Amino acid sequence: MLRVWVAAFLLALTASAHAKTPIKLKPGAGAPQFVRSDLQGHPFDLKTQRGKIVLIDFWASWCPPCIIAIPHLSQLQKKYGARGFQVVGVSMDDSADTVKETMQKIRFNYPVVMGDAKLGNLYGGVLGLPLQFLVGADGKILAIRSGAFAPTALDSKIAAALAERRE
Repeated sequence: MLRVWVAAFLLALTASAHAKTPIKLKPGAGAPQFVRSDLQGHPFDLKTQRGKIVLIDFWASWCPPCIIAIPHLSQLQKKYGARGFQVVGVSMDDSADTVKETMQKIRFNYPVVMGDAKLGNLYGGVLGLPLQFLVGADGKILAIRSGAFAPTALDSKIAAALAERRE
């Protein structure tokens, strides 16, 4: 019986330590490339976004902070889209139908693609949501935000990146 308790404790300890693994990607690293179809069937290729400032938003319909951020992300897309800014939502939901239901309730004006463990692993492992990567015009990561944060947390970095892009 003691062995079972020790094994359970060690397993829980290992799982807890693994859950707190930091994001491996750091600002300055190249953003991993991916190609996915959005939920309207249009291809989204991160490589073709080179030259733009891109905000990659990993989210899920069951994540309250993720849902709270969506209207703000739509505002940013509307405000800065013409200046070379692009938001892409990466849903970590299990079902595209669930995401489509969410998209009927909340207005999105940017592409949403389905994510999975493979894409999550490219970005260092998606261990918590929301998770955002701000990618510069050169394809390098400018900033990373993880967990619950103010939806406006990256606004000044986006504005600065767009200003630098035009210089």
